[in-house]
Amino acid sequence: MHQTIHRIPVRLTNNPYEIVIGKGSINCIGEELLKAGIKKGIKILVVSNEDVAIPYGDIFLKSLEKCGYQPSLLIIEAGENQKNPESVALIHDAAFSANLERGSLMIALGGGVIGDMTGFAAATWLRGISVVQVPTTLLAMVDAAIGGKTGVNHKKGKNLIGAFHQPKLVLIDPSTLKTLPEREFRAGMAEVIKYAVIGDTILFNLLENCADLKNLLALNDKTLEEIIIHSCSAKAEIVSLDEREGGIRAILNYGHTFGHAIENLCGYGTWLHGEAVSIGMIAIGELAVQLNSWSKEDASRQKELLLKTGLPVLWPDLKTEDVYKSLLGDKKVKEGRVNFVMPKQIGEVEIKDGISKDSIKQCLDNLPR
Repeated sequence: MHQTIHRIPVRLTNNPYEIVIGKGSINCIGEELLKAGIKKGIKILVVSNEDVAIPYGDIFLKSLEKCGYQPSLLIIEAGENQKNPESVALIHDAAFSANLERGSLMIALGGGVIGDMTGFAAATWLRGISVVQVPTTLLAMVDAAIGGKTGVNHKKGKNLIGAFHQPKLVLIDPSTLKTLPEREFRAGMAEVIKYAVIGDTILFNLLENCADLKNLLALNDKTLEEIIIHSCSAKAEIVSLDEREGGIRAILNYGHTFGHAIENLCGYGTWLHGEAVSIGMIAIGELAVQLNSWSKEDASRQKELLLKTGLPVLWPDLKTEDVYKSLLGDKKVKEGRVNFVMPKQIGEVEIKDGISKDSIKQCLDNLPR
């Protein structure tokens, strides 16, 4: 099969790995594991969900067996409401049944929820075994699968239980997106737009020049691949500079601080993560305009791009005091102050704290509903 494979290095000091992007690459998972230095003969637990396992499970297992691995498949339910310690326990049970050892491997074949839970299960099984991420949603491809952040939700907040656990390989096959519902595709585009706003004006212009971004059919293969490569390159570069989110990596949370508050207060699953981030980007954009940090024109360009993608931009009906309390419960709060990733211009953001409660409330009260 003739295919162009793009390889993007994630240059970490201790655990460097590659992001492999190519149409049809899911058929070659076994060969790619060998290239990544993963020994033949080991036991592999593939964790997936039904929507992905039905079209791809057999091909996947055959490729692994052909290359001398011993795979087994676990199918669990996905969805943000399943992202909890109970689901991780199911993966641990399967790891025990499959006799996974320290030299064994887990592979996450699915979206961000499968990736987060499998990564966390691998980080905690036998005090840490290897994991490979094979994302099949746009959001997971451009964001969740890269960078080693794993975890599950606690009933009081999103991703409060987790660990940093870098994968040995991230394999991205854009053709798997055809199983993705339109709404999920648009949610992934929110993260793409995020990369464009925080540091990639070329990507922003590429998206602005697309007539329609609402679904996969609106994009040709070349444009889709370009979008994925730009986004993955941005994530890889930032992760390489800051593996454990001590500094610059925090800019990846653009739109997420307000977004997480929306997810938490509206109930997980009401809004998809990308939808909440879209509304969060509008909110932080308005706060930045209010504080004279960026121009109304840039805020308008961001909003137009989100609307062109069919993403929500209106603030949900939430009590301002509840939102503020939720912001204070976010993981990124330091010494009781909320850190915001604030836009300065398209392609540049800064991290700001010390924004007064009154300023935040004024912004929330004035958001279009």
